[in-house]
Amino acid sequence: MKLTIKEIAVFGMLGGVMYASKMIMELLPNVHLLGVFIVAFTVVYRQKALYIIYTYVFLNGIFSGFAAWWIPYLYVWTVLWGAVMLLPRKMPRKAEPFVYMMVCAAHGFLFGTLYAPAQAILFGLSFQGMVAWIIAGLPWDCIHGISNFFCGILIMPLIYVLRFAERNTVNS
Repeated sequence: MKLTIKEIAVFGMLGGVMYASKMIMELLPNVHLLGVFIVAFTVVYRQKALYIIYTYVFLNGIFSGFAAWWIPYLYVWTVLWGAVMLLPRKMPRKAEPFVYMMVCAAHGFLFGTLYAPAQAILFGLSFQGMVAWIIAGLPWDCIHGISNFFCGILIMPLIYVLRFAERNTVNS
Protein backbone atom coordinates (compact mmCIF):
# COMPACT_ATOMS: atom_id res chain seq x y z
CA MET A 1 0.00 0.00 0.00
CA LYS A 2 2.57 2.54 -1.11
CA LEU A 3 1.29 6.11 -0.89
CA THR A 4 1.87 8.91 -3.33
CA ILE A 5 2.58 12.45 -2.15
CA LYS A 6 -0.94 13.41 -3.26
CA GLU A 7 -2.46 10.58 -1.19
CA ILE A 8 -0.49 11.56 1.90
CA ALA A 9 -1.81 15.12 1.62
CA VAL A 10 -5.39 14.11 0.76
CA PHE A 11 -5.61 11.41 3.44
CA GLY A 12 -4.24 13.78 6.07
CA MET A 13 -6.83 16.39 5.13
CA LEU A 14 -9.66 13.85 5.10
CA GLY A 15 -8.65 12.61 8.57
CA GLY A 16 -8.68 16.24 9.69
CA VAL A 17 -12.13 16.74 8.18
CA MET A 18 -13.38 13.73 10.12
CA TYR A 19 -12.01 15.16 13.35
CA ALA A 20 -13.38 18.65 12.66
CA SER A 21 -16.83 17.25 11.83
CA LYS A 22 -16.85 15.31 15.10
CA MET A 23 -15.92 18.41 17.08
CA ILE A 24 -18.58 20.52 15.34
CA MET A 25 -21.29 17.94 16.00
CA GLU A 26 -20.36 17.18 19.62
CA LEU A 27 -23.34 19.19 20.86
CA LEU A 28 -25.53 16.34 19.63
CA PRO A 29 -24.52 13.21 21.58
CA ASN A 30 -23.92 10.18 19.35
CA VAL A 31 -24.87 12.10 16.22
CA HIS A 32 -21.94 12.53 13.84
CA LEU A 33 -20.73 11.89 10.31
CA LEU A 34 -17.87 9.51 11.17
CA GLY A 35 -19.69 6.43 9.88
CA VAL A 36 -20.59 8.28 6.69
CA PHE A 37 -16.97 9.21 6.13
CA ILE A 38 -15.62 5.74 6.91
CA VAL A 39 -18.08 4.00 4.59
CA ALA A 40 -17.47 6.46 1.73
CA PHE A 41 -13.68 6.47 2.17
CA THR A 42 -13.63 2.66 2.28
CA VAL A 43 -15.72 2.35 -0.90
CA VAL A 44 -13.45 4.79 -2.76
CA TYR A 45 -9.99 4.10 -1.27
CA ARG A 46 -10.42 0.48 -0.05
CA GLN A 47 -7.42 -0.61 2.10
CA LYS A 48 -5.91 2.87 2.00
CA ALA A 49 -8.93 4.23 3.90
CA LEU A 50 -7.19 2.90 7.02
CA TYR A 51 -4.71 5.79 6.73
CA ILE A 52 -7.58 8.25 6.96
CA ILE A 53 -9.27 6.40 9.82
CA TYR A 54 -6.10 6.25 11.91
CA THR A 55 -5.26 9.87 11.17
CA TYR A 56 -8.65 10.66 12.71
CA VAL A 57 -8.03 8.31 15.66
CA PHE A 58 -4.64 9.83 16.44
CA LEU A 59 -5.97 13.38 16.11
CA ASN A 60 -8.54 12.41 18.73
CA GLY A 61 -5.80 11.22 21.04
CA ILE A 62 -3.62 14.27 20.44
CA PHE A 63 -6.36 16.82 21.07
CA SER A 64 -8.53 15.00 23.63
CA GLY A 65 -5.95 12.91 25.43
CA PHE A 66 -4.71 9.34 25.08
CA ALA A 67 -6.91 8.09 27.92
CA ALA A 68 -8.87 4.90 28.56
CA TRP A 69 -11.80 6.08 26.39
CA TRP A 70 -9.41 6.29 23.42
CA ILE A 71 -8.14 2.68 23.48
CA PRO A 72 -11.30 1.19 21.84
CA TYR A 73 -10.96 3.75 19.04
CA LEU A 74 -7.99 1.68 17.89
CA TYR A 75 -10.41 -1.01 16.72
CA VAL A 76 -14.07 0.13 16.72
CA TRP A 77 -13.76 2.16 13.52
CA THR A 78 -11.83 -0.64 11.85
CA VAL A 79 -14.83 -2.92 12.40
CA LEU A 80 -16.93 -0.61 10.21
CA TRP A 81 -14.13 -0.47 7.64
CA GLY A 82 -13.98 -4.29 7.64
CA ALA A 83 -17.73 -4.63 7.21
CA VAL A 84 -17.65 -2.33 4.18
CA MET A 85 -14.67 -4.20 2.74
CA LEU A 86 -16.71 -7.42 2.90
CA LEU A 87 -19.54 -5.94 0.83
CA PRO A 88 -19.55 -6.83 -2.87
CA ARG A 89 -17.86 -4.16 -4.96
CA LYS A 90 -20.54 -4.38 -7.62
CA MET A 91 -24.00 -4.02 -6.11
CA PRO A 92 -27.12 -2.97 -7.94
CA ARG A 93 -27.04 0.84 -8.05
CA LYS A 94 -30.42 1.11 -6.39
CA ALA A 95 -29.33 -1.12 -3.51
CA GLU A 96 -26.04 0.68 -2.76
CA PRO A 97 -27.44 3.63 -0.76
CA PHE A 98 -29.67 1.43 1.38
CA VAL A 99 -26.94 -1.19 2.02
CA TYR A 100 -24.40 1.49 3.01
CA MET A 101 -26.96 3.23 5.25
CA MET A 102 -27.81 -0.10 6.94
CA VAL A 103 -24.15 -0.99 7.56
CA CYS A 104 -23.55 2.49 8.97
CA ALA A 105 -26.62 2.15 11.20
CA ALA A 106 -25.63 -1.34 12.38
CA HIS A 107 -22.26 0.00 13.49
CA GLY A 108 -24.01 2.72 15.49
CA PHE A 109 -26.37 0.24 17.15
CA LEU A 110 -23.43 -2.04 18.02
CA PHE A 111 -20.99 0.69 19.06
CA GLY A 112 -21.42 0.17 22.82
CA THR A 113 -21.12 -3.60 22.43
CA LEU A 114 -17.94 -3.20 20.38
CA TYR A 115 -16.55 -0.71 22.89
CA ALA A 116 -17.40 -2.81 25.97
CA PRO A 117 -14.64 -5.47 25.89
CA ALA A 118 -11.89 -2.87 26.13
CA GLN A 119 -13.75 -1.09 28.93
CA ALA A 120 -14.16 -4.41 30.78
CA ILE A 121 -10.45 -5.18 30.52
CA LEU A 122 -9.32 -1.65 31.40
CA PHE A 123 -11.65 -1.30 34.39
CA GLY A 124 -11.68 -4.90 35.60
CA LEU A 125 -15.34 -5.58 34.87
CA SER A 126 -16.67 -9.11 35.07
CA PHE A 127 -18.64 -10.49 32.15
CA GLN A 128 -21.84 -9.57 33.99
CA GLY A 129 -20.46 -6.07 34.60
CA MET A 130 -19.65 -5.72 30.92
CA VAL A 131 -23.16 -6.83 29.95
CA ALA A 132 -24.64 -4.35 32.45
CA TRP A 133 -22.46 -1.62 30.90
CA ILE A 134 -23.77 -2.54 27.44
CA ILE A 135 -27.39 -2.54 28.62
CA ALA A 136 -26.96 0.83 30.35
CA GLY A 137 -25.70 2.27 27.07
CA LEU A 138 -28.49 0.90 24.84
CA PRO A 139 -30.45 4.19 24.71
CA TRP A 140 -27.31 5.95 23.44
CA ASP A 141 -26.64 3.15 20.94
CA CYS A 142 -30.20 3.54 19.63
CA ILE A 143 -29.62 7.24 19.06
CA HIS A 144 -26.29 6.40 17.45
CA GLY A 145 -27.76 3.78 15.09
CA ILE A 146 -30.76 5.86 14.07
CA SER A 147 -28.66 8.96 13.45
CA ASN A 148 -26.10 6.92 11.49
CA PHE A 149 -28.90 5.62 9.29
CA PHE A 150 -30.22 9.09 8.47
CA CYS A 151 -26.77 10.65 8.14
CA GLY A 152 -26.04 7.75 5.77
CA ILE A 153 -28.09 9.59 3.15
CA LEU A 154 -24.87 11.52 2.53
CA ILE A 155 -22.75 8.45 1.74
CA MET A 156 -23.50 8.17 -1.99
CA PRO A 157 -23.11 11.91 -2.71
CA LEU A 158 -19.76 11.82 -0.88
CA ILE A 159 -18.65 8.78 -2.89
CA TYR A 160 -19.54 10.59 -6.13
CA VAL A 161 -17.61 13.71 -5.08
CA LEU A 162 -14.55 11.70 -4.05
CA ARG A 163 -14.54 9.71 -7.30
CA PHE A 164 -14.98 12.90 -9.33
CA ALA A 165 -12.07 14.52 -7.48
CA GLU A 166 -9.90 11.43 -8.00
CA ARG A 167 -10.59 11.45 -11.76
CA ASN A 168 -9.93 15.18 -12.11
CA THR A 169 -6.69 15.67 -10.21
CA VAL A 170 -3.11 15.37 -11.32
CA ASN A 171 -1.36 12.33 -9.87
CA SER A 172 1.89 12.84 -7.99
